[in-house]
Order: sequence, then C-alpha cells, then structure tokens
Amino acid sequence: MTETTMADGEKTAGGALAGVRVLDLSRILAGPWASQVLGDLGAEVIKVERPGEGDDTRKWGPPWLADGAGEPTDQAAYYLAANRNKTSVTIDFTKSEGQALVRRLAAQSDILIENYKVGGLAKYGLDYDSLRGVNPRLIYCSITGFGQTGPYAARPGYDLLLQGMGGLMSITGPKDGRPQRAGVAVVDLLTGLYGVVGVLAALTARERTGEGQHIDLALLDVEVACLANQASNFLVSGVSPGRMGNTHPNIVPYQEFPTADGFMIVAVGNDSQFRAFAGVLGHAEWGVDAAYATNPARVANREVLVPLIEALTPLRATQAWVEALEAVGVPCGPINLIGEVFDDPQVRARALRVEMAHEAGGTAPGVASPLRMSGTPVEYRHAPPVLGQHTEAVLGGLGLSADEIADLRARGVV
Repeated sequence: MTETTMADGEKTAGGALAGVRVLDLSRILAGPWASQVLGDLGAEVIKVERPGEGDDTRKWGPPWLADGAGEPTDQAAYYLAANRNKTSVTIDFTKSEGQALVRRLAAQSDILIENYKVGGLAKYGLDYDSLRGVNPRLIYCSITGFGQTGPYAARPGYDLLLQGMGGLMSITGPKDGRPQRAGVAVVDLLTGLYGVVGVLAALTARERTGEGQHIDLALLDVEVACLANQASNFLVSGVSPGRMGNTHPNIVPYQEFPTADGFMIVAVGNDSQFRAFAGVLGHAEWGVDAAYATNPARVANREVLVPLIEALTPLRATQAWVEALEAVGVPCGPINLIGEVFDDPQVRARALRVEMAHEAGGTAPGVASPLRMSGTPVEYRHAPPVLGQHTEAVLGGLGLSADEIADLRARGVV
C-alpha cells in the first residue's frame, strides 16, 4: 500500500496559509474539520480544550490508536480524523484567568472558530463583540445548529437531527423503506468546508478593509443549500421529492445493478453513453428506440427499462462488466468496502493514506487532503495532538514563565 510517512515535530509551515493563526475553540466535527483544512493549507492552528476532558470525540471509541507495541492507547480514531496539523493547549475559560489567556491568544490570531450555543461565550467575554475590541482584524466564525437568529437559534444541533430537519433523510433510503441518514456526518463536513470558504473570503476582504468580521454559519442553512438539484426540483415543480433508493430523479440509468457476484454502479450521464451501454448489454436497438434514446424518455420509462437491464446484469461478474463498459466509455465501477477503497490501485497511486508519528507512540494513519496544489502543497506537519501536548509551548509564546504555567496548572486553570 502506498503510504507517505511524516515525522512529527516543530516544523515551519510553507503552505498557502503560512503565517495565518487560527484559534480553534470548536469540538466534535464541523469546526475541527474546518480548522484541519486550514491547518493542512499551512495555517498555525491552536486548539483550546478543557483540562482533563478535551474534545468530546477523544472519548468516541473504539477503535483506539495502537502504540508502537501494538497496545491500544486512549486516542480515539474519531478524534484522529479531524485534528491533525494542530497544537493542543488546555485552558479552563470558565475561570477569569483562563478567559484572559484566551483573549491574549485571540489578540494574536487571524481567525477564531467556535461552535458553542448562541450566546454561550458571551458570559466569558469571548464572544465576537468582546473580542473585536481586542483585535479588530479578527475573523470570528460561529458554527451552530440553526444560526444566530430565528425561533430555533437557542436549540442545539447535531448532524443526524439536521439531516432529518433539512430534508436529506426524506430523499435517502429505499422508496418503500424508512428514512435513512448518510453513512458519514455529511452536514457537519459540508459545514466545515463552508466555514473554510467563509474565512478565506473574509481574509481576502480584510486585505481591502483592514477589518475582520463575524461569520454566522448554521448546519441547517448548509444542509438546505446542499439539497442542490433536489431543492430546485421542488422549487420549480412544487412537488417534494421522495426516497428513490440509489436511483436518480433526473437521470436513467444511474444506479446500482446486480451482478453475478455482487453489485456494480452504472452512471450513464448522456445519450451517447447509453447507446454504448445498450450495445454492451446486447441490445443496441435500445439506443435508437424512441422510448429510451433520450434521457427524458428513459426517465419517463424507467419502470420498464430498469427491469430489462436488471434481467441482464446478473449474467456476468462485476469485474467483467466493468472492463467491458470502461472499454466503451461508460462510467461504472464496483461498490467497495472501505478496506477495498484503500487497496484500490487509483487510491494507492494518489497516496490517499498518510502516516504521521504520534506522541502516544507508533504512527497515526489518516486520509490525505484532496487538495493538490503545485506551488504550496499540503504538508502533514503534526499528528493529532494528545490532550494539552503543547500547553507549555503555547503559553510560553505568550510570555508566561515556566513557574507561572506550573502555578496555573496547579490551580486547574490550564
């Protein structure tokens, strides 16, 4: 398996965002995903965590990372997925001295990311209005379930809830089955990516204005925005789309089909691809039949066409179909287990698995960034940190002495 091994340690970022500092007060997934992407792009990311507890996902195991001897550590795989290229400092900002430390860090930061409930940081003097007085150039991204305004603003929001309320589950799952969520927390992940887009846009605006700004980012807003063509289908027709399993509301054939040894995906995107597909199936006449020759006709006649195809595809194994269809330019492929994904020759060639030396011993595996930048490539500088790994270094950078840090630690402030 193709792997890239990166040694941990203090490294100078040379990425596109080198020199940008991110203060990350977020936890779980949406916020940490955003800050990880920024870290991958070269930003310095300081993750502030609760002493003794840390990010909730540190405890979301098993599975747990193994140390150099193969023994499990207390590092949950979930946490590892979203926290590389960060330093971890533990600060209890329910205490006044902890609040003062966070304000000092904010004064030296370009971006702050947080995902507390609406108003949750105001009581500590760490809300946007308070910190704007400390650092007018600060870009402050607040991630919540429902946004800073509206009747639901005070409600907590989690990915599953928003997949349901935002409509995604109503279009996911078998036609006659129960609503289903996506297999990963897509609303959190998309919100993290929108967060990155927002802060990068705000950085660009700051170059013109000299001022930072507040970004109000809601999981609900992101989920509704990402309904994409399904939202447009409703807005144009007035009819709410329903669940269609793996079929597509606007394209046919675009779904899974049974084979002799499992299933395959066929994603016919235009009429010429359908003609090629019909030829491989042994029914070239379908490609010129008025009932199937165009995509609108195939959509109208899917209840007839799809069973005809499903009667033929079990006659060959998946790989045989894939080879035959790829030869004539029809998009297709197997449905891989995740373990098979990482053994796929294309995934190996793209080095999508990375390994980083970890403080707990051994190495932490991870998935490479999909961003391939010719001039400022992504660097994997730090494995996801253990809790408080960099507290002394970060606070020392604020000018605190070793004795002062030891005193704060003894009193539970850090």
